[in-house]
Amino acid sequence: MSTVGQDSLKTRRTIEVDGTAYDYFSIPAAGEAGYGDFARLPFSMKVLLENLLRFEDGRSVTMDDIKAVGGWLKERRSPREIAYRPCRVLMQDFTGVPAVVDLAAMRAAMAALGGDPKKINPLNQCDLVIDHSVMVDNFGTARSFRQNVDLEMTRNIERYAFLRWGQTAFDNFRVVPPGTGICHQVNLEYLAQTVWTGKDGDRQLAFPDTVVGTDSHTTMINGLAVLGWGVGGIEAEAVMLGQPVSMVLPEVVGFKLNGRLKEGTTATDLVLTITKMLRAKGVVGKFVEFFGPGLAELPLADRATIANMAPEYGATCGIFPIDKETIAFLTATARDPHRVKLVEAYAKAQGMWQDENSVEAVYTDILELDMATVEPSLAGPKRPQDLVALSTAQANFRKEAPALLGGKAMTDKGRVKVAGADYGLAHGDVVIAAITSCTNTSNPSVMLAAGLVARNARKLGLTVKPWVKTSLAPGSKVVSDYLAEAGLQDDLDALGFNLVGYGCTTCIGNSGPLAEPISKAIVENDLVACAVLSGNRNFEGRVNPHTRANYLASPPLVVAYAIAGTMDLDLVNDPIGTGKDGKPVYLRDIWPSTAEVAETVRTSITPAMFTHEYGNAFAGDEAWQSIAIDPSEVYEWDADSTYIQHPPYFAGMAKEAGGFSDITGARMLALLGDSITTDHISPAGAIKAESPAGLYLQQHGVKPADFNSYGARRGNHEVMMRGTFANIRLRNELAPGTEGGVTRLMPQGDQMSIYDAAMNYADAGVPLVVVAGKEYGTGSSRDWAAKGTLLLGIKAVIAESFERIHRSNLVGMGVLPLQFPAGSDRKSLGLDGSEVFDLTGIAGGIKPGMTVPCTITRANGEKVEIGLLCRIDTEDEVAYYKNGGILHYVLRNLAKSA
Repeated sequence: MSTVGQDSLKTRRTIEVDGTAYDYFSIPAAGEAGYGDFARLPFSMKVLLENLLRFEDGRSVTMDDIKAVGGWLKERRSPREIAYRPCRVLMQDFTGVPAVVDLAAMRAAMAALGGDPKKINPLNQCDLVIDHSVMVDNFGTARSFRQNVDLEMTRNIERYAFLRWGQTAFDNFRVVPPGTGICHQVNLEYLAQTVWTGKDGDRQLAFPDTVVGTDSHTTMINGLAVLGWGVGGIEAEAVMLGQPVSMVLPEVVGFKLNGRLKEGTTATDLVLTITKMLRAKGVVGKFVEFFGPGLAELPLADRATIANMAPEYGATCGIFPIDKETIAFLTATARDPHRVKLVEAYAKAQGMWQDENSVEAVYTDILELDMATVEPSLAGPKRPQDLVALSTAQANFRKEAPALLGGKAMTDKGRVKVAGADYGLAHGDVVIAAITSCTNTSNPSVMLAAGLVARNARKLGLTVKPWVKTSLAPGSKVVSDYLAEAGLQDDLDALGFNLVGYGCTTCIGNSGPLAEPISKAIVENDLVACAVLSGNRNFEGRVNPHTRANYLASPPLVVAYAIAGTMDLDLVNDPIGTGKDGKPVYLRDIWPSTAEVAETVRTSITPAMFTHEYGNAFAGDEAWQSIAIDPSEVYEWDADSTYIQHPPYFAGMAKEAGGFSDITGARMLALLGDSITTDHISPAGAIKAESPAGLYLQQHGVKPADFNSYGARRGNHEVMMRGTFANIRLRNELAPGTEGGVTRLMPQGDQMSIYDAAMNYADAGVPLVVVAGKEYGTGSSRDWAAKGTLLLGIKAVIAESFERIHRSNLVGMGVLPLQFPAGSDRKSLGLDGSEVFDLTGIAGGIKPGMTVPCTITRANGEKVEIGLLCRIDTEDEVAYYKNGGILHYVLRNLAKSA
């Protein structure tokens, strides 16, 4: 790397580790120079400060930025906007494929503009881990893993060939092939270093490991004291291309942990409790930093579990400091011993080391939790922040079920017949029990606890109910190694929790189909079927189209509910089943002690496992290596591909950006309520045959059996734009009584799909807006939620409030985010979809936070004037919007420098 930090700051220092000298930009030296009492900064703010010191150049980073960090200490908040430069980018394949598609399209556009395509190339390290494509088609047998992997390769060969091309075409771009693990666990166990190094001329430079990722759960790496969070694919591409992340100095909420978890509770119970507390507090757009005496009781895997769910509690990050546990984990996962020594030496030199002698940091606000008060818990049935004590889970299900049926009473149907089976189904039956997702599969204590529950249940003769689809999808091969070493995989296999793949599976909607007789019984009898998964997301329609109630739980509880077979049971007081001796068995009879779990962890995991599994992480198996590619600089697009298509973003692009324009004569495409997630907006999960996307694929010769998922087809904008706003649980208030991507075409009032209506409006030259309630765009950092919005012709989204990443993504795609003023919303304005919107004052230029005049003309000619808050928050975002998006901005700048 080449730093632009200025020696005039007198903060450049040197440390030596094993005879190797490393330069670094010293935070204590900056304090001594009079810029602030930086010793009392939160750890995360020290990371930002070091970044500013290293990149201070008098232009993008100035002395005033550094002084503003000192000012933050006084007010514990600051309006100062800074340019922050993470050192690397992490991607998964669902979000990574469209990012690489965009880079390929930028190369083609650069050539069209007469520039050098090689200029479109990652300048910072970028790693893409293929982990989102494996689906649970097969389960419950020793053959499940191989069958699912073979299907994955067959379905995704076009995408994988494209990624193989990218691996050879771009510098600083590495691909971890399928079947290796979940990107966040691979990051935690292998890629991350806590302290990064690079070249500055002929000098070695040490600095904090920082990362942005195209998956919201990038925050998991905060557990290893690495500052990172999820961004949209378009923002990640800009970072890859050398652009800074524009951000306001954050508020930092301190979360003090005391005590220790009591017997019978898990890290999952802890993180679900923390999620509820922080959601109630309100930490959207803020950093959360964990501290206190309780840290000494938290293994690093537990810290990673807590950090992982920062998107669920709404924070930008949930970070832990560097301490002796950080060093122990780096050592246990076979990191280079020299690097481990450097991490400790660097942290101590920078005042980033946490121990009993550390200066107590100041925070914007503080929450506190005695971990001894945490109870065994779940979250659901449709939001991760909805904490449910295990003791009240049955009551919760009975209370929530009518709402899940659209307000209808849950009629007791008894057990309805399942064709060809000797059992029936009832409301509350668990039809999916999945050990899945990065949150928990990275944590040995809960994974081994699941194996111990399986062993104890097996000994007593308990089995899983026959209607339950069971699956085990570890976050890395190391998990399989230690389950095997402990002898617990055999016990999990005996209960149907066979390995199905190394990937996210159920948590991201890749649960695969239920057995046809089971899904038919659910649909025909309008049953509230359930899923219990060890994941982090349970939004409506995400897990499986046939599970209306979805509960997050620890891996051992997933096993327990698979045995029980229903949510309509009190697992604390009622028997979970009957043993082979004919006696009732209770959950307490099969639940392992904390000491037993800890001893199993201690004796089952070795550094050699990590050395073995990550020894050749980027090579892939024979199937991966045999994929043929064309090693060209500019990608040769295949017009017949239904997976990878040349996106239209740069079509007809001029070398210079145009001016700003007002948005007039706009119609409303959708009128939406609160908590509309990116799952509601972005295409995800299965593609229905009768949907616009399904019809498109069939018109191009793809049979419904070969549709694959929306996620797998993210490289084809034609599929994705047809699936935008098509979630089966989306309720558009313009079409009352419907679910899914339905709207009304105005002024005629005809009801049709959102995609078809958008195309009708486009043919008529009518711009579009979306109007929504609070927390618009919560959930995963899906870039297609913004890309699809743009391609449907939506020029502005007007909401009561926005989630951080989605707001940024909208700006990055050239869509204007606008916010209702306090006291005004869709209901107070009486909006019904017949209105025409005129957004003016834009043509004269955009300023961050300006008021945009909005004239709403009703069908009867009545006009309503309101002022909307422009949620373009920074000057950089103004430039992005003016250029039509962040990629256009970067491309034009690179073309000018050709």
